[in-house]
Amino acid sequence: MPAKVTLHNTLTGQKEVFTPKVEGQANLYCCGPTVYDFAHIGNFRSFLMADLLTRVLRYAGYEVTKVQNITDVGHLTNDDFADADGEDKIAKKAKAEGIDAFAVAEKFTQYFLEDEKELRISEPDHRPKATDFIQEQMDIAQKLIEKGFAYAANGSVYFRAAKFTDYGKLSGNKLDDLQAGARVEVNDEKESPLDFALWKQAAPEHLMQWESPWGMGFPGWHIECSAMSQGLLPHTDIHTGGEDNIFPHHECEIAQNECSCDYTIPYWLHAKHLLVDGKKMSKSKGNFFTIRDLLTKGYKGTEIRYALLAAHYRTALNFTEDSLVQARSSIERIQEARRLMVNGEWLTVDSDTDWIADLSQKYQAALCDDMNVSDALAVVFEIVSEGMKKRDAGSLSDEEAGEIVNFLETDFNDIFDVLDLELETIPIEVETLLQQRSEARKNKDWAASDVLRDQIRELGWEVLDEAGGQSVKKV
Repeated sequence: MPAKVTLHNTLTGQKEVFTPKVEGQANLYCCGPTVYDFAHIGNFRSFLMADLLTRVLRYAGYEVTKVQNITDVGHLTNDDFADADGEDKIAKKAKAEGIDAFAVAEKFTQYFLEDEKELRISEPDHRPKATDFIQEQMDIAQKLIEKGFAYAANGSVYFRAAKFTDYGKLSGNKLDDLQAGARVEVNDEKESPLDFALWKQAAPEHLMQWESPWGMGFPGWHIECSAMSQGLLPHTDIHTGGEDNIFPHHECEIAQNECSCDYTIPYWLHAKHLLVDGKKMSKSKGNFFTIRDLLTKGYKGTEIRYALLAAHYRTALNFTEDSLVQARSSIERIQEARRLMVNGEWLTVDSDTDWIADLSQKYQAALCDDMNVSDALAVVFEIVSEGMKKRDAGSLSDEEAGEIVNFLETDFNDIFDVLDLELETIPIEVETLLQQRSEARKNKDWAASDVLRDQIRELGWEVLDEAGGQSVKKV
């Protein structure tokens, strides 16, 4: 039986106990990138939130299936509900660079996958591309036409937003308010300015288009996620994305899903916007960063990962280079504690490890409480601090050191994944000299101890004398 997990559901505005449709199983659909350019750190906050959710659910005992899509067609430059005059973002990029649109999508897909790997984001179980689900998108559009929720007009297909009475239940937008605030509609194909495109007629020169029952065209942005979630998951328990996806993208998804085949998604999670130096990211302000920008500055992917994960996903994160420096320091502190626990000599007497078990339970409880990373990390540093304090006092036992190492390598790193678990292997000749030096110290033969220390250093290792024994690290 999995542990109880609570999540803040955007749909209800409340924190709820997660209850999947099938006990012990969790199906996730996570909005992925639109591959027309490099993803920036704001995008990756959302992708890392989805990665954290996947890891926490598995840690809690759930069997998780994660789908994360690649949007390689259909995302229009105008993202509001009146998207009739928008241009496909990938096609626009292709024109600007003078290359094939499919080549643009493939190039930036590969860049995205490389960036994901740098941040140690785990592979989803399925990574569908919108272009692989063109037929399924047309099928949903046709089904919505047959049910009266959509209509064809001049080679395009539009969803009748007003016909779905629950439209706005995710974002809180009311149809009357949207109607009153709608800009003057320049597209007389649509019955209402609130209607959104399921399929778009393509001009002959359009770079990405397919034959459809309504003529040559391409899909709208919102319908692709409906097609891929319905096609790959018998049901979706949780849908994730950034808060900018709430409206119109996810609102339109809900309308399409529920009107086409009563495909209802009960839980919606959204990551808050990311600010850089207290301001919205902008190239003109000089505070716009991709992962590659930060790697070029000398930061590691693990440091970027830690900095983006260290604040709760529902709080505004002010990203600064100082936060990367702090992330580096935090990782090094944990890594050094683990190294000392592994490479040190500790008391062989049995000791009470209940304090570690108690804190481990506290750590899990924090993560299962809407992924409360702040409280979880506080527990991690409490374990590290207590272990190091006992080490300095010479009261750390082998059993305690082993439990701390196990916690850091599994409970902590299985979730945060920022540690390098490949410690330097101590050569047999260094091990032998350490044993000899340990005997010399027991016999208070300090001269021999010093000679052995120098011999060990000549082999590239530094000896650290502790109250409870000695440890070594690579020079």
